[in-house]
Amino acid sequence: MYDYLKQHPDIFMSPEKEPMYFCPDLVPHRRSEEEYLKLFLGAGQEKRVGEASSAYLYSKHAAREIKNFSPSARIIIMLRNPVEMLHARHAQLYYHCIEDIEDFSEALSAEQDRKDGHRPAKGGHSVEHLFYRETAKYAEQIRRYQEVFSAERIKIIVFDDFKSDPARVYRETCHFLDVSPEFKPEFVIANANKRVRSRFLQELLEIPGPRLRKLGRPLTPRSLRHKVMNQLRHLNSTTKPREPMDPILRRALQEELAPEVMQLSELLNRDLSHWLT
Repeated sequence: MYDYLKQHPDIFMSPEKEPMYFCPDLVPHRRSEEEYLKLFLGAGQEKRVGEASSAYLYSKHAAREIKNFSPSARIIIMLRNPVEMLHARHAQLYYHCIEDIEDFSEALSAEQDRKDGHRPAKGGHSVEHLFYRETAKYAEQIRRYQEVFSAERIKIIVFDDFKSDPARVYRETCHFLDVSPEFKPEFVIANANKRVRSRFLQELLEIPGPRLRKLGRPLTPRSLRHKVMNQLRHLNSTTKPREPMDPILRRALQEELAPEVMQLSELLNRDLSHWLT
């Protein structure tokens, strides 16, 4: 959705996806407000200005932080089958070297150890990124936004709908944002699963040592560093389908997450039981 909204002539989206400014509980070294606002210097006469940080749903602080920063903000929440989400999340965290356990099942098993203070996240990231099951508590996360934003300022999209009919969901989202629903973006597959060509190089990119950080920061502005890093990541990446989840593990997760799915079904007044089959 970020890529599609970015194409709309009435919308300016931050060129840096997922700046994660409004979740200080998940970002130990948050950028300054001045640095954050620089992401939007390219905005002109667009009706809407926004960004897309998936961590804002999981964060316990983001809803309130966003409300304090922009009381009239409009919130778009997209929800995916939680079992599929966890599998994809693990692959993404491993790709970005926040997770150091390649096997999905082993990473899930390490969750309690991490909650107990063992096995911290790499690269100075908050270990809460690795509390996988906590990220699947959709109903609780949505309620945090409902407590501070009125219903007309929150749009919830079920990914199944977006996948089956992206044009319709895009039009509905444009209506929600009060921009022209007539614009048709180029619908192409985004966020394909990525694998690294060199794990060593990826760790240098994602977890630079303190000397490299100190050397790079005064020499280059953050926006340029971000652009160069993204280019290097792109060169070091290839797309490859994720390995299928073990059927036994899938079934176990479906059973474990069934109460969460039922809570969400009730909250949205929509039957989502197909996520459990």
